[in-house]
Amino acid sequence: MTTRTNTAPDVLDLLPTTRRALLHSVAAAQAAGRAPSLVAAVQREGQVVWSGARGASATGRTADVETQYRIGSITKTFTAVLVMRLRDEGLLDLADPLEKYVPDTGAGDATIFQLLGHTSGLAAETPGPWWERTPGDLRPELADVLGDVGAEEARPHPVGRVHHYSNPGYTLLGSLVEAVRGVPWAEAVRREITEPLGLTRTSAQPQAPYAEGWAVHPWADVLLPEPVVDLGLMASAGQLWSTAGDLCRFGAFLAAGDERVLSADSVREMRTPAAPLEAGGWAGTYGLGLQVINVGGRELVGHGGSLPGFVAGLWVSVADGVAASALTNATSGLQAGALAAELVCLVAEAEPGIAEEWRPLPEAEVDQELLGLTGAWYWGTLSHGLRLLADRGLSLARLDGGAGRGSRFLARPDGTWVGLDGYYAGEMLRVVRRPEDGSVSHLDLASFVFTREAYEPQAPVPGGVDARGWRGVG
Repeated sequence: MTTRTNTAPDVLDLLPTTRRALLHSVAAAQAAGRAPSLVAAVQREGQVVWSGARGASATGRTADVETQYRIGSITKTFTAVLVMRLRDEGLLDLADPLEKYVPDTGAGDATIFQLLGHTSGLAAETPGPWWERTPGDLRPELADVLGDVGAEEARPHPVGRVHHYSNPGYTLLGSLVEAVRGVPWAEAVRREITEPLGLTRTSAQPQAPYAEGWAVHPWADVLLPEPVVDLGLMASAGQLWSTAGDLCRFGAFLAAGDERVLSADSVREMRTPAAPLEAGGWAGTYGLGLQVINVGGRELVGHGGSLPGFVAGLWVSVADGVAASALTNATSGLQAGALAAELVCLVAEAEPGIAEEWRPLPEAEVDQELLGLTGAWYWGTLSHGLRLLADRGLSLARLDGGAGRGSRFLARPDGTWVGLDGYYAGEMLRVVRRPEDGSVSHLDLASFVFTREAYEPQAPVPGGVDARGWRGVG
């Protein structure tokens, strides 16, 4: 996993007070949720730095960080990674309709992008018996997963209009992976994600030691075993088993990327909100296979998951370099996702990350001409500061600290820059020079003119500048 090379091990270690607070949260959640077992782990800067467990995952076996649990819909994030890999290899475009690759599904004109972000308009569940508690051979064909796509209940929303979570939609994405890659979905997960990332305890079928799934009686402290079934075609929506440790390692990948699987840019794209929400929906949004929430002003990305007998949660704060996972073997009662988010915030607030050491740019990277562009620039009367970064990059931000339209920019070979984030993400920044002497006239950023002085008279300010200049009233 990608880590900060200048972070010493003793800085990664959690303080005893933080470790006790984490254990307190886990113990309280297991007791209040009446969960047969609960395992949680915390990752910081790419390393698992804490884990805790309560209860027995199976008869006579104490739970631990390497015990497998079903992770339910966290599986969808793995499926989304496979689809993004196909896109990055040029084998498909996210704007393509699914039916270009998997014909006659009944998905209509829904695109791959819309399926990833749950805006395909498809129903939340399959027709027939509850798919999570019945074997997949009851739904041997995609038609059995989608049902009558012409019926209102099969497509409750227009395509692309609203976020409506769809398990069948991710079944279609699993079929897409198989059609384009030419191997079973589970084989693609193993070869392309779990093996390269070293997730040795993540698999489509349980591998000992693994937890037994239970339902806890609502009015008595007794248990009922839940059936464990192979989900068949629905596997890409919720089949996987994993451990708290493996999920944290996967969280590190979702924060930083890994060139063996997906680049940092591609996982950033997955984390970017992609879907409008239903009215009255949950307090967050959805990217491409990733949920995005705001907890106390802190943005977390990840996913929750559940299947009968199991509840799971994985959340990552990219800004803090902290991730946490929580797994339990009870159908309901313990909110594993909420606990994982609580653990992330607890560590981030108790032990803020150590800032990276400032170092000057290497002499070879200092371009005197670029250095001359730095400093104050004005868009209208708003002052902005332009800074020189590594690799000829630039950053633009309001000088008054206001929430303006700032961005970081990546240098391109043609002498322009492209925005990496913020309002100007994907937009072009170019330096405009005067034809008579080659001196810098202004900066053109997506048609906005930035000048060295506010409404500089000699610059081509759209609308022009009054010849009388600045003046008072009366």
